[in-house]
Amino acid sequence: MVFVTGGSGLLGGYLLRELINQGMKVKALHRNRYPTLLTKEEIDAIEWIQGDLFDVVLLSEICKSCSEVYHCAGMVSFNPSKKDKMMRTNVQGTANLVNACIAENVKKLVHVSSVSALGRKRDGMTVTEESRWTEENNLSNYGKSKYLAEVEVWRGMSEGLNAVIVNPTIILGVGDWNDSSAATFKNAFGEFPWYTDGVSGFVDAADVAKLMVCLMKSDITEERFIVTAENLGFREVFNLMAKFFNKRPPHRRVSRLMAGLVWRLEKVKSLFTGQDPLLTKETAETAQMKVYFDGSKLLKAVPGFVYKPLEESIAESCKEYLLRVNN
Repeated sequence: MVFVTGGSGLLGGYLLRELINQGMKVKALHRNRYPTLLTKEEIDAIEWIQGDLFDVVLLSEICKSCSEVYHCAGMVSFNPSKKDKMMRTNVQGTANLVNACIAENVKKLVHVSSVSALGRKRDGMTVTEESRWTEENNLSNYGKSKYLAEVEVWRGMSEGLNAVIVNPTIILGVGDWNDSSAATFKNAFGEFPWYTDGVSGFVDAADVAKLMVCLMKSDITEERFIVTAENLGFREVFNLMAKFFNKRPPHRRVSRLMAGLVWRLEKVKSLFTGQDPLLTKETAETAQMKVYFDGSKLLKAVPGFVYKPLEESIAESCKEYLLRVNN
């Protein structure tokens, strides 16, 4: 029996599909929705448990019957006003799950972190698993929350838990395009006109899910792996999305000065509206940086694996989003 947290998220949906396709019996923790990716038949094949990571009794009960745990749950926010909630969700929630895994002798945990936990303030640099988070190279409270969550997993390993950490770059796939990285597709569909010169790593959600299962089935433990397919410019990614949506690509460049003005205006606006700012200091700075990620360590650990080309991944996702819009 396999236990998945965060099953209703973008990556969680792809992981659940991969596990079902491999014939695994799955329990999934959710709060108030199912992943939009899955069919009704796939949803019905899963044992859904309503709850959260703060119900320590529930976590222990679930882990008693599960030998493998995938921890995908987490909160992503760059709104400073949500810092405390995000820290509690990502750090204390992970600590609670790690404690349950140890107490119930779970065979192995695969924990989904982020490259943000390695420190994103590395303009023009290549990030590897040896890169370390520090206050100086950190841009975001989100990155700090993921780093501290990793600390809880490493603490669990020191107490005898078999675990592996994956650090995906920006995940592309089909989900709720109002949330997380899926929102980039909605922006492209809406002909968002602005672009930056920034560069980052990108990876297909299905590939991340497949690699997580490979790592779970392996003898590898006490390791972390960057999961990335290609390093591309943000403008190039938006151009591909616009191409497959048959929309106008971004055509107005955002300078660092302009980005600085916009995030300040958005901060003031959010104080009056109560809504999340469209741009924050953190996201404005990240979008301008050219950061490259080296995922060669994982390919050595999983020989023979080949990432899906990002152009193909984007084309498939755009096709699915168009079907949803037209239906």
